[in-house]
Amino acid sequence: MNTPESREGNVIRYAVYLICYLMVFAVVKLVTRKSPLHVWDLILFGVVAAMILLFYVYRYNRENRFFARDFKLPWLGNFSAVVLLTLVLTATRISISYLQAYGKIPLYDFQTIYLKSQSTGMFWFLIVVQGIILPILQEFLATGFLFNYAFRRDSVQVAVVGIIVSGLIFSVLNYQSSLINFIIEVIYGMLFAWSYLYSQTIYMPIYLAILSSVLTVIMV
Repeated sequence: MNTPESREGNVIRYAVYLICYLMVFAVVKLVTRKSPLHVWDLILFGVVAAMILLFYVYRYNRENRFFARDFKLPWLGNFSAVVLLTLVLTATRISISYLQAYGKIPLYDFQTIYLKSQSTGMFWFLIVVQGIILPILQEFLATGFLFNYAFRRDSVQVAVVGIIVSGLIFSVLNYQSSLINFIIEVIYGMLFAWSYLYSQTIYMPIYLAILSSVLTVIMV
């Protein structure tokens, strides 16, 4: 129960991490439903988010000691791969924004919230929360903890299933009411999971998730 070798312990630990994420998500909903933003709501979010983020980082670093890796590529170890993925993400996010502008694809839920408020404070809050904090927590849940616990075996079949499951979890954590947006986030989540397996470091998918989310916010 005390190490990631325990299946029951892993289920309990993952459930705890998921509950922690839902706490942050709930506070975000509390903050964004009010316009203008309230100072005490922002303070509450800052305290909760900082606690959960530090908890995630501590637990992930601690549990990583239990797993042997054949190699660990620095997240900038293959500069061409980083540049290529950056360009792909930027191009696809611009394309999605273009289609949203013409009504071909629905807006994301947080984009609708911003358009209703049209405030500078809400924009910067979404940059910090939707663009940075939530993507980091999502990648710990959808890639880091998930692959450490459930998809550790070294085989192509396990990797493919893990990438698909990771994409689904990532999209669920983003909670989009539109089916097409849900599918889009699944694809992005699968790409982030592949980058994790490729680099064997959590920094690669976190970077890509933050880039993708920040672009989504600024191109409302």
